[in-house]
Amino acid sequence: MYFADRIDAGRQLAARLHHLKGQDLVVVGLPRGGVPVAAQVAEALGAPLDVCLVRKLGVPFQPELAMGAIGEEGVRVINEEVLRGTGVTDRALAAVEEHERGVLQQRARHYRGERQPARYEGRTVLVVDDGLATGSTALAACRIARARGASRIVLAVPVAPHDWS
Repeated sequence: MYFADRIDAGRQLAARLHHLKGQDLVVVGLPRGGVPVAAQVAEALGAPLDVCLVRKLGVPFQPELAMGAIGEEGVRVINEEVLRGTGVTDRALAAVEEHERGVLQQRARHYRGERQPARYEGRTVLVVDDGLATGSTALAACRIARARGASRIVLAVPVAPHDWS
């Protein structure tokens, strides 16, 4: 699939997820890029839209490469393979994690204010992002959904490496 932008990506992704329409479903977008994609999916499926706050833990000297992710509910995902391959120390990892926790708290206030997250208990949670690289943030979001009681978790992205399934 090719996309003009994230809105187009969301519409095309929604067309492939039509089988979920009518289920007890909540669509969860990962800020920032996943939210516009998720909004199109939620609208097409007639489902509520929520955000799931996660932050990539970027390798200090190559910030686009995720060595892990953190998120709400105290979720923490570490990619040991990336840590070994890059030689990032525990101390450097801790410093990045501390910084990203601060950003996560700011984003929570920005995106939600005083609102509580949507109810996930017993529902299908459709986690939507704008793409996958290492999968760390997506995995963190899925773990958050599980911690909040989702009965089923579906991950949907319009772009991923060819070896992902």
